[in-house]
Amino acid sequence: MTKASFDFSETSVLVVGASRAGIGAAIARSFQEAGADVTITGAEPEPAAEDSGRFPYIQLDVTDLDAVRAVAAATPKLDVLVNCAAITSRGEEMAPAFFQRVVDVNLHGTFRTAEAFHGHLKASHGSLINIASMYATFGSPRNPAYGASKAAVQQLTKSLAIAWAPDGIRVNAVAPGFIVTQQSARSRTDPAHVAAVNLRTPMGRWGQPEDIAGPVLFLASPAAAFMTGTCLAIDGGYSVA
Repeated sequence: MTKASFDFSETSVLVVGASRAGIGAAIARSFQEAGADVTITGAEPEPAAEDSGRFPYIQLDVTDLDAVRAVAAATPKLDVLVNCAAITSRGEEMAPAFFQRVVDVNLHGTFRTAEAFHGHLKASHGSLINIASMYATFGSPRNPAYGASKAAVQQLTKSLAIAWAPDGIRVNAVAPGFIVTQQSARSRTDPAHVAAVNLRTPMGRWGQPEDIAGPVLFLASPAAAFMTGTCLAIDGGYSVA
């Protein structure tokens, strides 16, 4: 497979929500392989074993505003912020308390980190990339809180893109489709669901976390210098089938 080449040497990157095997970790590795100085955060005390010692790691609860601001205060500079922190639980999100928790992490957490690092990104004329979802546009009967939160993340991306353009900050998002991650493991135990996704997806498969990393690096690169407020669908064609 041919890979696009990006040079992020002398670039400081923070990937929020990269402690588990999944999209955030794949993005962090790809930035590092492109020469960036990468730090990751996660809710867990330690990152996944394969990334232990690979990146500076900060345990961070994105629902804790003081903690988020403390991380920002301790960060000397930042060029790229990637917001990946998210939770979901298929079939359990109709419970009001859990619905609120999902929205707090996925939407409010995205805004908390963006706001906390606004000054850093203004100083560097940097880039903010949020992780939305195809469920930003599709109904999600088994994941209503996740779908609602990701739709709001997509709209927040548009609003911040307009608000922060005068500061030289580009704000974009990606909308992954069905991706093989730890977060999707529960849904992948349903053979009928897996088969239905494969059948509906023109490319005939689930995506891998690495499929999301390339578009994120593109959005952070000079190749996307005239792009802001956009949300790229990365779903193997699922959304157009």
